[in-house]
Amino acid sequence: MIEVLLVRTSLSRRVPGLASRPAAATLLAIAVAAVGLGPAASPAAAATIPAGAGSYSDSRPAGTSGPTTNTGAPVTPKLTTAARDKPVPTNDWWSSLAYQRYGDNPYSTPMYGHPLTYQAKASGLEVGYPTTPAIVGDGRQYEYAHKADLTVGLSGLNSPDTKADAWSDWTVTPYWADGSRTFRATIGHGMPFVYAKGSGGDARITTASTPTVFSDQGNVLGITVAGHHYALFAPTGSDWNVSGTAITAGLGGKDYFSLAVLPSTDALATYRKYAFSFVTGSQVAWQSTGGNVRATYSLTTEAKEGTERGTLQALYRHQWLHTADALTPYTYVSPRGTMKVRESATFTTSQKNNGVVPALPASSGVDKARLTGYLNEVANAADPFSGASDTYWTGKALGRLAQLVPVADQIGQTATRDKLLGLMKGRLQEWFTAGGASEFSYDKDWKTLTGYPASYGSDTELNDHHFHYSYYVYAAAIIAQYDQAWAADPAWGTMIKHLIRDTANPSRTDSAYPFLRGFDVYAGHSWASGHQGFAAGNNQESSSESINLSAGLVLWGAATGDTSLRDLGSFLLTTESEAITQYWFDASQQVFPASFGHDTVGMVWGSGGAYSTWWTANPEEIHGINVLPVTGGSLHLAREKAAIKRNIAEMERENGGPAQEWRDLLWEFESLSDPAAAKAKWDGVNGNYTPEQGESRAHTYHWITTLAAVGAPDMTVSGDIPTSAVFSKDGTRTYTAHNHGSTARTVTFSDGKTLSVPARSTATSTGPGGTGPDPEEPGPSTGNTFRLKSGGVLTTATTDPAGADTIASADGVNRDGTPYRPTVYEVKKVNGKVASGAATAFRLRVDAGTKVGLAPQVRVSYDLTGDGTFDRAETFRYFATDPVGGWEEYTQGAGAQTATGSLGELRNGTVRLEIWNALGNGTSQVQTGTDAAVLKIPYV
Repeated sequence: MIEVLLVRTSLSRRVPGLASRPAAATLLAIAVAAVGLGPAASPAAAATIPAGAGSYSDSRPAGTSGPTTNTGAPVTPKLTTAARDKPVPTNDWWSSLAYQRYGDNPYSTPMYGHPLTYQAKASGLEVGYPTTPAIVGDGRQYEYAHKADLTVGLSGLNSPDTKADAWSDWTVTPYWADGSRTFRATIGHGMPFVYAKGSGGDARITTASTPTVFSDQGNVLGITVAGHHYALFAPTGSDWNVSGTAITAGLGGKDYFSLAVLPSTDALATYRKYAFSFVTGSQVAWQSTGGNVRATYSLTTEAKEGTERGTLQALYRHQWLHTADALTPYTYVSPRGTMKVRESATFTTSQKNNGVVPALPASSGVDKARLTGYLNEVANAADPFSGASDTYWTGKALGRLAQLVPVADQIGQTATRDKLLGLMKGRLQEWFTAGGASEFSYDKDWKTLTGYPASYGSDTELNDHHFHYSYYVYAAAIIAQYDQAWAADPAWGTMIKHLIRDTANPSRTDSAYPFLRGFDVYAGHSWASGHQGFAAGNNQESSSESINLSAGLVLWGAATGDTSLRDLGSFLLTTESEAITQYWFDASQQVFPASFGHDTVGMVWGSGGAYSTWWTANPEEIHGINVLPVTGGSLHLAREKAAIKRNIAEMERENGGPAQEWRDLLWEFESLSDPAAAKAKWDGVNGNYTPEQGESRAHTYHWITTLAAVGAPDMTVSGDIPTSAVFSKDGTRTYTAHNHGSTARTVTFSDGKTLSVPARSTATSTGPGGTGPDPEEPGPSTGNTFRLKSGGVLTTATTDPAGADTIASADGVNRDGTPYRPTVYEVKKVNGKVASGAATAFRLRVDAGTKVGLAPQVRVSYDLTGDGTFDRAETFRYFATDPVGGWEEYTQGAGAQTATGSLGELRNGTVRLEIWNALGNGTSQVQTGTDAAVLKIPYV
């Protein structure tokens, strides 16, 4: 039954004056009943567990509740004996397997693995492949809802429940048993296969409608159901029998079989090759060095027949945009846009590190006297915490104070700085000491640390821990910057590490907390619900508060010398940043269905996205919820400045004018793309407004006036430490970095600029960047990122206007691999050394309009010495454009076609990019002058 959601089950922000607004949640057509939480469970007498100078309890405070069903009954994880002692990553895409939120459903709610969707039933696992979006909720939500094409199980299977039996970074194995039969099915993100194991019955596939058989090879059967193609694989020697909607096969003494969704019927032979290479685990490894974040995603496999150990993986958009690994022509539809298939058990992504700074750099735009007055408003308030008592609102208040500490320090207001630090320390120490009005309590069944008073289901549904605790970690990181003794393990650092382990534990062997509880490493972002008990899967609303945790990890790790936590923060932030760019803001305009009439979503669901929040339909909050809190970790949003402009424009259209209630947040957001416009709005009210509850006039004034002076963040350049950033205005770059270490160091930026930073200090410098030979074309000595500029130029400048160049027609001849009348872009006198492990990368937007059968193709060439002879040439596979007007994205993810020669040191060298139409009879266009017209060379 589809019911309208009427209760808050993930993060909510109650804003005074908004109670009369219609709840946007009523627009979400999601299967869940409106229920109360019921009476609290009676806790046992609590014991106190020491943690450095702090402590937590091992039992909930009297009168409080832990995880419950929808009727308020206590609930424990639904696990097999083999998994019972393993910490459950509660906030995941498959969490309903382990968390029985609804008492009448002991199996699961729909789970969105992509490209496949799943739901556990008594008879086995429903499998679907939704390919057509529905627009629901008065046009405010799009979804590719789960609909079963078939159910996979065993003949006669009728299990009373389904349990989680095993899991790894992005795979899970549910388990069924009915006394006579046992059944397991390993499923995961990006997996076109379902790997089944069973005993006590024949393999059984029940289709939703009578299937069409397109291939029958005995133990290999190709069927089409509801327009989707599947391959069924039984052990060699077995034979599939089709009778109406029932398809069975004896296993011949074996206990395994598999099925796959095919991108087309002619892919059967390729997929058959990997039918018995069963996936047994998944793992990501990350590395943050030299201004880049690399991540390798690997599957482990077991050969059930033969020796094949490879497999096929479908990469999400945020992954294939950043991999140089070869991809097949196969693709799938998903709520996150096109998924592309790789024929391998591993792939690697590489992205520029999105820096985090404690505060924006000092600038001449700030009136120190005015800023001092605004600082005093906060520091001298009768209640700087605004009456906050629960974990979320206490966190918001801590975040507001934390943003002002480095700002006060920057203008010499040390007494105010220290007063703010004292307020933060006092409140954190209250929370970090068991037995008072506020404390943290450990739940041994769910292996989680919950703060009480709790809020918004952080206790009863295990929601939002990463949101709430992000503020505590960030505030502690700012304290550690000024008082390392306070942050040491014997003092209060151990409690902070407990919060980190609860929300973002990097360890897979920690018996107290799960690995990365809420962060889905393959989906590229976090999930908010602890039970995932919705027909639309799991959800996340405030992606920016998830980023706040990652930014806090970067600063905490840097301040305490824990480089592993710092680098974890960089990996999480950089990965989620691209997911936000694509899936919340649709920056490339390639994800949201054409029928969905919005440029952004407030919430991402497993099945799609919604232009809404959990608590209001006010456009200001829908747009602002993925901005707050604005911190030095928010700079990543500036990568897609055109998307910010579209976002603000849509908000004002939907709002009937400029923002009023959350105007400060949205000014700060706009300043990341157009600082002058944001400052004009600030100047228009002259500080006469009510700040958002996590904001202050002091912080907003400092943010807006600083960016108006130094320019928007320049995301084409990165520093070789994660606590650095670059800004650009009128051709001048401002470089800043904070050195948390005890000795001075030199920070090198990717455009060749170097910055000497004293110990435990921030340094700032300005300049054109690098030592480019031509003042009109500021090129780097070691720069590696260039924009395409109309007129045939590759440039590091970020101030050129957006435009487009024409790509000549192939004149109806196949030009694949051979440039024909190419549009050429060059940069000369480039110096650099080859970066270990890096590869040529590009991101281009092309458009063929309504022309059919065009295919732009790219070649990148390197003349290492500038003598006119190109020593290395790399040709990439062409990109087949669609006959629909609108930009499409072409990247190196299309795969390398040929490469000749070798890379070597560039000494006054030349780099050239050529683009031409390999096929068709008509011209197309390539975008210039934007962040989506970029070539990145593998040099430092």
